[in-house]
Amino acid sequence: MRIVIDARNINTSTGRYAERLIHYLEELDTTNEYIVLVLQKDINFYKPQNPNFSVRGVKYPWFSLSEQLGMARYLYSLKADLVHFTMMHHPIFYFRPYVTTFHDLTLLKTYNSDKNYVVYKVKQFIGRFVYQAMAHWSTHLITPTKFGRNELVAFSHIDPSKVTVTYEGGETTAQKARSYRELRDKNYLLYVGQQSDYKNIRRLMQAHQQLRRTHSDLLLVLVGRLSGKNGKPLQTNRQWAKEQGFKGIIYTDFVPDDQLVWLFQHCSVYVFPSLMEGFGLPGLEAMGYGAPVASSNATCLPEIYKDAALYFDPCNVDKMTSVIGQILDSKKLQEELRVKGAKVNAQYSWKRMAAQTLKVYKTIFKQK
Repeated sequence: MRIVIDARNINTSTGRYAERLIHYLEELDTTNEYIVLVLQKDINFYKPQNPNFSVRGVKYPWFSLSEQLGMARYLYSLKADLVHFTMMHHPIFYFRPYVTTFHDLTLLKTYNSDKNYVVYKVKQFIGRFVYQAMAHWSTHLITPTKFGRNELVAFSHIDPSKVTVTYEGGETTAQKARSYRELRDKNYLLYVGQQSDYKNIRRLMQAHQQLRRTHSDLLLVLVGRLSGKNGKPLQTNRQWAKEQGFKGIIYTDFVPDDQLVWLFQHCSVYVFPSLMEGFGLPGLEAMGYGAPVASSNATCLPEIYKDAALYFDPCNVDKMTSVIGQILDSKKLQEELRVKGAKVNAQYSWKRMAAQTLKVYKTIFKQK
């Protein structure tokens, strides 16, 4: 069979799913032919190792007219037996068999203040229609959590049997850690990732400032690019914190993987304050590196982290402050969370996720 995987987001923070899926499908499937689609600018990002896999660059960005018309026409020209859209936005005028991975409803439920309001609302309007069409017209759907499946079913009123849950992985790199010199022997909270409004970073900043009243040496380390497309929210939050007179906040900008490993390994607490998530990969990876985790109790996070995190209401700064403080003040609790975190992290596997996805493909082939 010829399978096309739409991985146009492969070189983004949310593209980790597509990249890991393709990586392990290469190991698992030596029979079917795969064509991986990426944006033309990312044509060299992914290099196939399996001769049954090839990569092609396309010029159709998501949420564009060209996606709806040109991308659909291009997909028909590939004559695929099955297409897997690894994100929720795709051509609604493609009617051959396809699988869609539904990550979450973040686009429809949030507004990011760094975006143009009118453009964002138009995208939400289009997105609502596309998501509904996707849910009803997909041959099958995949979600990374049970929470996501239930959310999708409630939104679209589709049959739950049409949706398969494939948990993502929490694997860590075997790369040797390299010291981040400026933070040696420092007491710090860590957050890694983008800072869109729903990530709730400003409340984390407020909680950090409260904690400094009793932990005067406590730093808050925020890892993420300060430049480029995703840098604007970080710059905006930094300016806001400066206007509030906040102290002890460090913005690292981009950090190489070996130093990122060190930051995870040496943080006092990894804090994940998000208001909504599709899976919550950063906290799971933090557990894999031995960091005690304090997490929001929103959406799917308790499902993924189980008893390996201490939870707080992400909208309540005082609760967030209290939970983080409990971990900071108890070496015993820190060790308990590290042990539980390692066990929970080990329960998730990208390779298992890819195997479950391949099983979905094969089930569809049998039905054909």
